[in-house]
Amino acid sequence: MEENNPMQVDTMQDAMVDVTTNVSDMEAANQQGPEATETPAVTPAEPEVDYSAMSREELVEALRALLTDEVQNIKHRVAAIRSHWDKLMMDENNNVQHAAEAAPATEAEEQNVPSDDTTSENDQPSQNDDKEDAVAHEFRKLVARYREMRNRYIEQLEEQKRRNLASKQALIEELRELVENAEEQVRPALDRFNSIQERWKAIGDVPREEMNDLWQNYHFQIEQFFGKLKINRELRALDQKRNLEEKIVLCERAEELIMEPSVNKAFKGLQELRARWKEIGPVPVEQNEEIWQRFCAAANEVDRRRREYYEQRKEEYDNNLLAKQALVEKATELTEKRPDSTKEWNEVTTALDELLKMWKTIGPVPREVNEEIWQRFKGLIDKHYSDKKEYFSSIRDEQEANYQKKVELCLKAEAIVGREDWKKATQELIELQQEWKTIGATSRKVSEKVWHRFRKACDAFFAKKSEFFEERRSSEEENLAKKEAILAELKAHVFGDNKDENLSAIKDFQRRWAEVGFVPMADKERLHKEFRGEIDRIFEQLKINAREAEETAYRQRIQNAGGDAARFVMNEKQELQERIEKLRSDLALWENNLGFLANSKQADLLKQEFEKKMQGARQQIALLQAKIRILIDAEKAEKADKNSDNQ
Repeated sequence: MEENNPMQVDTMQDAMVDVTTNVSDMEAANQQGPEATETPAVTPAEPEVDYSAMSREELVEALRALLTDEVQNIKHRVAAIRSHWDKLMMDENNNVQHAAEAAPATEAEEQNVPSDDTTSENDQPSQNDDKEDAVAHEFRKLVARYREMRNRYIEQLEEQKRRNLASKQALIEELRELVENAEEQVRPALDRFNSIQERWKAIGDVPREEMNDLWQNYHFQIEQFFGKLKINRELRALDQKRNLEEKIVLCERAEELIMEPSVNKAFKGLQELRARWKEIGPVPVEQNEEIWQRFCAAANEVDRRRREYYEQRKEEYDNNLLAKQALVEKATELTEKRPDSTKEWNEVTTALDELLKMWKTIGPVPREVNEEIWQRFKGLIDKHYSDKKEYFSSIRDEQEANYQKKVELCLKAEAIVGREDWKKATQELIELQQEWKTIGATSRKVSEKVWHRFRKACDAFFAKKSEFFEERRSSEEENLAKKEAILAELKAHVFGDNKDENLSAIKDFQRRWAEVGFVPMADKERLHKEFRGEIDRIFEQLKINAREAEETAYRQRIQNAGGDAARFVMNEKQELQERIEKLRSDLALWENNLGFLANSKQADLLKQEFEKKMQGARQQIALLQAKIRILIDAEKAEKADKNSDNQ
């Protein structure tokens, strides 16, 4: 037998050291199975985005922006957008149903966030599907586009797996050829083997149904290769020592996961450690059990926390199911009897809305009963709104009549806008507003329009009134000074013995006083009392009867009428006669009321009050009758003037 060349032996040993990793891979694969050689799919971590403050339009733009990225990188953010969209749509539908009594049923959303392959509660068809606005339509188009992208991505993955299968089968053939043609020189064979190993790892997943056979063939060829190379025990020992160090690091990381607050994050980290453990080759036999038990202990603790978490969540889900079943029973009770009036319909609607709000506050229920319990609850609400719509359709004529009434109120309000008799106009407008409240509902398509028309007229009037009084307040101080000056002049005026001149002077003071505009409210009562007191004092001093003064002033008004005297006399006679009739009616009422008052201290006070009113009314009637006589005298005088002119 030929003697070995020392140089050739050293080269072979160096090559054996370089292939240590390959030996470990083969040993690990032999223990763990085909999954050890498969490259686990790694999904890039998506950034967490809070969409809860976004409007519908912002959600549409956010979804459109996401669709420019790879579909495998946006799954969770798309799900978050769809979940918040469903909440917004549910709230908006609830608002529409409140605003319009004939609105279709709103749709609540379920607390569980649906995956891409499941249907959420709000994905179910609703009565408002045919009335979606442009924003909702755009959102649905984007969702459909996302689903097409995802389906296309899945198809591409499956096609890639088939290509990967063909590539790995080709590598197995190459490995078989390497085994069959292995030469005595180790280095070239190992280099080629390493190349096959690296290319194998670089190839992605294959169809699952082909995985086991593929692995068995690959594993068999690896065994054949290493069997021919006759790897020595020293090389295995070095590799096992390095594997032990790596597995100790994995144990330490697994023990750190026990303290991780997030159960899901801890479990995900553990899965990654398990996958890495499978990739690491065997350790020395005497330490294999110890290191494995250490890793299992940490893994079992993480698994235990996860089991407890899901057990607790299952208990919460079961309790949520009981709560939602109670809401279904309450909704059934509310909808058993058909309401007979609008008020009853609204009361039931309010009660169902409250139940729906409570439903939304309750957490998720077990997935297997989620759709069933939701459809039961949603069906009751949908039926109520369907029946309500039918009911309100039957009262459409009443709504049309209400619309006509409101249009009439709009016309009256618009007529008031141009008036400046602020007190009376304000009272009339307030009465119109009160009357508006008593009118029933109108059709939803005209309700907002007619309300804005009425509101516009009211706002215009009150804005005009506010502007007027704002200007008046700016001149009140000036008017206060004017009235103070008139009052001082009145107090200083010296009256003579001529009664007509005195009456004319008093009348002039009163006219000038009345011509002055408004004064500050704080001084109004004081000035009025002081001026009125001074006038009364002068009347008393000059022995002038107040009625006589008023009759004189009234005659002066008739003289000032000029060419319109005839019309003024006619209008005044009619108005005075109406006032007399009104006072006589009041007198009759008060006299009748006096007969019902019993003899008591309180009744005597009331009688005194009625007597004062009656006395004032009689005096007023006498004054009005005197004015009518003055008007009659004025008519006679005018006729006499006309006759003389004709002669």
